[in-house]
Amino acid sequence: MFAGGTGTSGSAMEWGMSELMRNPEVMKKLQGQIREAFRGKTVVTEGDLQASNLVYMKLVIKETLRLHPPAPLLVPRESIEECELDGYTIPAKSRVIINAWAIGRDPRYWEDADEFKPERFEDGSRDFTGGSYEFLPFGSGRRMCPGFNYGLASMELAFVGLLYHFDWSLPEGVKEVDMGEAPGLGVRRRSPLLLCATPFVPVDAGLDG
Repeated sequence: MFAGGTGTSGSAMEWGMSELMRNPEVMKKLQGQIREAFRGKTVVTEGDLQASNLVYMKLVIKETLRLHPPAPLLVPRESIEECELDGYTIPAKSRVIINAWAIGRDPRYWEDADEFKPERFEDGSRDFTGGSYEFLPFGSGRRMCPGFNYGLASMELAFVGLLYHFDWSLPEGVKEVDMGEAPGLGVRRRSPLLLCATPFVPVDAGLDG
């Protein structure tokens, strides 16, 4: 479970950084809030993160996972009895697979579905528990991903480490981020994300760290 969580969290982080590079206003807002929350610290620990209230970072993570769920197809289920769903008859004993990737981009449920807009989650009506069926990055019910809390905590700590300690830019000559996907059990980037990191030295870090 830990190995699987590490792999999917790493892929999600790569997509998250890709989206932040494509949306500099979101990057600026998130980075500003992180640096303000931990002003002066040389190292941000998990305890520091738990004591903070970085609401916008949670919105960014939700939006990242809406567009780039760890597994595009959820764990298969089997229908117990025949039923009708949206005009289709599902026979008993049928294997049913949910396409979380397509649901997360369905314009019937998401305004500007292909745009990266973390603010769409501000009202708090959609969370990771699977109760909002248009948002299922970790599945739903008793068989939803058992490691989703671990994955979210890993992403939060990674975002803080990357955005607190470094400024990021595209390599020389690169105009935009390639968002091509490589299909598989998990939808990864078609090519690795290459960025240039410039270290950021917190003000008064030597005094307050």
